[in-house]
This record gives sequence, C-alpha cells and structure tokens, in this order.
Amino acid sequence: MYTYQYPRPAVTTDAIVFVQEKGQTFVLLIERGQDPFKNKWALPGGFINMDELLETACKRELLEETGLVVDTMTQFKTFDEIQRDPRHRTLSVIYYTELEKRQKVKGGDDASQAGWFPLSQLPEMAFDHLEILTDFFQIN
Repeated sequence: MYTYQYPRPAVTTDAIVFVQEKGQTFVLLIERGQDPFKNKWALPGGFINMDELLETACKRELLEETGLVVDTMTQFKTFDEIQRDPRHRTLSVIYYTELEKRQKVKGGDDASQAGWFPLSQLPEMAFDHLEILTDFFQIN
C-alpha cells in the first residue's frame, strides 16, 4: 500500500432519479439525518468504498438510503467546487436514471426519510444539490 504526503479529495456519488408523470417531473430526494445539513433534503448518495466502481457506489447508496434498486445509471457530470462540502474537499460524480413511474421509497442508513418532489416544489436543499438539479434539468 502506498502513502502520499499530499492531501487528496474525498469522492462521492449522487443519484438523480426522476419520473415524468402527468406533465410533471418528480425527483427522488432524501432528508439528511446527520450533519452537515441535518434535516435538509439532498440527492441520495455518499462516499465510494475503496474497492468499488463509481456506478456501483451510486446504486449501493441509492439502495441504502431509499430502498430503491436500479439496474443501470448514466454518468452526468462531476461537481468540484472547492467549498461545496463544509467537512473537507469533496468531488461528487453525478449519475442519473429515469423510471417509468414513482416507486415506493423509505429513508434508511443516514437518511431520515425519502420522498418524491415535483421540480416546481423542491424543499430546502443541502450542499449544492439545487445547483446540480438546476444544471441537469436546465431550470431557469
């Protein structure tokens, strides 16, 4: 195992899971059960393990935090603003998938709850997740 004298950023994956129903777009969010941003809403996601691929980590976090299982996800973009996480330097690789209909979800792991929100009525968001959704859906 190698050790390095230089600091390195942490890497997370976050999931944009959405559904088009009756002319509206709904997105899956989790309520954070821990600080930072406890009780604020966020995209499901979290830190990758040293032995997993990014998409695998994203699907694992999605399952742990919402109970939702998806087969495949597509990589969207990496968000790398230096101050995006108050704990430390964090890079987030965003994945997405569109479902045919809203699935039943339940908060788990470090998510106190999970739910579907219309894009027009998003709650107060944690981190830069509103910016991520705005970029993805091209919300003005």
